[in-house]
Amino acid sequence: MEAIFDKQQISVAVDAVVFGYSDKKLYVLLIQQKYGSQKGKWALPGGFVKDQESLDQAVKRELSEETSVSISYLEQLYTFGDINRDPRARVITVAYLGLVNPNDFSLKAYTDAMSVAWYHIDDKLPDLAFDHNIILEKALNRLRRKLYYEPIGFKLLDKYFPFSDLEFLYQTILGRSIDRRNFRKKIMSLGFVELTDQVYKPQTGRPAKLYTFDKIAYKALKNQNYYLDLRFV
Repeated sequence: MEAIFDKQQISVAVDAVVFGYSDKKLYVLLIQQKYGSQKGKWALPGGFVKDQESLDQAVKRELSEETSVSISYLEQLYTFGDINRDPRARVITVAYLGLVNPNDFSLKAYTDAMSVAWYHIDDKLPDLAFDHNIILEKALNRLRRKLYYEPIGFKLLDKYFPFSDLEFLYQTILGRSIDRRNFRKKIMSLGFVELTDQVYKPQTGRPAKLYTFDKIAYKALKNQNYYLDLRFV
């Protein structure tokens, strides 16, 4: 066993796919590489894991250092270990998925990031460094599946929102239109969205009542392994 360890030269890294939703559009957080063979290319925030830190600690540190974004919850997405995925050396990366409201953060590039920005998913994204296009596609597929078994809007919408914002969120992620009446009926039957006495008054159009998430019901539902059938919505 010791002989095997002596011969191995494998590094471990972490990468974060952070999605944000704003103005009815879905975004992903990207940084521009400042050094190395991938200098100038856009990439997912991430980097190497230090000897004395866990994977979770590493991905949160890298996010903070490179983008100034701090997220309390990130879930492991997938482990990517193709032999040639990194031209520098043999590197295995553990990718994470995070969801945030972009309006909650002011971006600022630090350490080995030249710049940082939110990229609209539906626009033509740049050719990302390493295998990050593959990682991003994996994360986007996971996000779409999450709509069926987890009420994800709480992390992406404002505290108070018109119901139409929740409708547009699901439509944007699914990439298709939905039956608004059927969708509202299904969502409200789950009990984690409640009507408030607040009213949204747009510059044009009719005022709309605002809704909010019931945190207790939201958490309970998330832990119940429920399934939201969106096939006929």
